[in-house]
Amino acid sequence: MKSMYRAVIIIAAFVLLLPLSALSEIRAGSFEVNPYAGYNFFQSSQNLDNAPVFGGRLGYNFTRYFGVEIAGAFIRTNVDDTAKMNNTEGQFGYPMDRVDFYSYHVDAVLHLIPDGIFNPFIVAGFGGAHYSPSISNGGDMAAFNVGIGTKIWLADNIALRFDVQDYMVGEITQETYHNIGATVGIVFAFGGKAKPVAKNEPIAQPAPAPEKVVILASEPQVEEKVMVAAAEPKIIVLAFEDVHFDFDKSTLKPEAQTILKRNIQILKDNPKAQVRIAGYTSAAGTEEYNQKLSERRAKAVEEYLINEGIIASGRLTMIGYGESNPAMYEAAPKEIYSKAAKANMRVLFEIIVQ
Repeated sequence: MKSMYRAVIIIAAFVLLLPLSALSEIRAGSFEVNPYAGYNFFQSSQNLDNAPVFGGRLGYNFTRYFGVEIAGAFIRTNVDDTAKMNNTEGQFGYPMDRVDFYSYHVDAVLHLIPDGIFNPFIVAGFGGAHYSPSISNGGDMAAFNVGIGTKIWLADNIALRFDVQDYMVGEITQETYHNIGATVGIVFAFGGKAKPVAKNEPIAQPAPAPEKVVILASEPQVEEKVMVAAAEPKIIVLAFEDVHFDFDKSTLKPEAQTILKRNIQILKDNPKAQVRIAGYTSAAGTEEYNQKLSERRAKAVEEYLINEGIIASGRLTMIGYGESNPAMYEAAPKEIYSKAAKANMRVLFEIIVQ
């Protein structure tokens, strides 16, 4: 027992002296080799002394959370009560005092926290055990094991591993013995892919939205104002306030056609401009109906500009806003010929200069 305590003290000092790696983790696709030692506590009914255990594990991590391993262990122990064994047939059948115990099993390992220095896990598996000299059935018995543990990383590929497991050994028709093993070992990890580390790259700031300039088509020298604004990266909203529609109509009136032909000529002189035609309505009517009406009005202007050869179709897009974004607030929507209602029966042009 003194040697066992001495080993624990040495390992503890080893942990404190080595710098812990902040980049440690369980890696998917990695192999692990784990020699270990510890102490095994036999169930009293087995009539065996508690004794040191030595073994090794070879594991593979399919993912950062799940892996499998094969393990084997050896325990050399003694019969706890030799008088009992000599005076009765006992479980071994003849006098003796030394017993060698071998175990071998395949385990599944679930890492609860795969990141960081500490990786707690749950382990469970099945296999067999062999007693020499034999207990029964040639000394072989089925074995199951379940336990918990943790890995403490000392470097990116070296860790201490602590386990406490219950090794259940027995035959189906007989008693099952619970052997509690507490072990500590060193894990050597090989290969695998580390989780990508997020780079602290500066967040790209979105480019400021282009300034929007509203120019009324009815203003004096409107062509010159548009030319000046188009020389910079701005969105020009050319508001043809005279291009209004009659109530519930989407037909361009002759005066509206004249205004369009005269004022949109500026676009032919600026071939880089892209134009979006936006149609609107007054507040009278249902929202769904007004939406469709605004789209028909925008379509009417688009068709006129294309048919008259004023602007190519590839430079035009259209959208209907219905009764949203009114030019003037309509306090009484039922007054269909109010000043506000007439102001809202309109088409605007957003000229995007690229």
